[in-house]
This record gives sequence, structure tokens and C-alpha cells, in this order.
Amino acid sequence: MEHLTKETFLEKVFNYEQNKEWKFEGDLPCIIDFYADWCQPCKIVSPILEELGEEYKGKINVYKINTEEQQELAAAFGIKSIPSILFCPKEGQPQMAQGAIPKESLKEAIHKVLLGEEVQEQQ
Repeated sequence: MEHLTKETFLEKVFNYEQNKEWKFEGDLPCIIDFYADWCQPCKIVSPILEELGEEYKGKINVYKINTEEQQELAAAFGIKSIPSILFCPKEGQPQMAQGAIPKESLKEAIHKVLLGEEVQEQQ
């Protein structure tokens, strides 16, 4: 799971210095985990995102942003509470979710938001 700095964020996700409107720069849709080392719920979400990164390898990228180290990025997205998880599809607007989200809900969001698939209800 790659940690993004402002520089890598601008080239892989969104160059907010050049574009006012959202324009996704990446090759694959991605999930960005805004976290901090001291945040307990972040520690719950992190291994789940690691697993999902493996499960969906080649379909999506999973990135992490340390809000303590990358305060400008956190401010650019108005991050007030962590973990905050940003889902960035290739087309369309990104969507933000807050809190320690269970794996099933994250998977649902990956399919709906990132891969544009309808999620089949499991019987």
C-alpha cells in the first residue's frame, strides 16, 4: 500500500494546483485512506484496506495519506475526522466516507463507486 505525498498525489490522483474542477489523473480507480498513527479506528481499517488492495489488485489502487505529515492534502479535502476514506472512480466525482467502515461495506463501495457495478445481494 503506497503512502502518498503531495507530489505523488498531484500526479497519481488529482492535480488541484492546476485544476479547479476534479480531474482524476490515475490509471486505475483508487481508495485513499486519510489516517494518523495515533488514531485507533484507523488501525482497524488499515489491515482491511491492505486485504482489499490484494483482492482487487490490477483493478484498483489503495493509497494512504498520513494527515499529520501531509496537512496540506488533508486541508485540501477538508478532512476533519479520521479515518476518512476517499473513493476515486476514473470517471465522475470522488466520494468520501468517514469512520471505521466494515469490510463488506467497503467492498460494496468498491463495486458501486469504483467499478461501476451493481452489487448482487448475497442470498
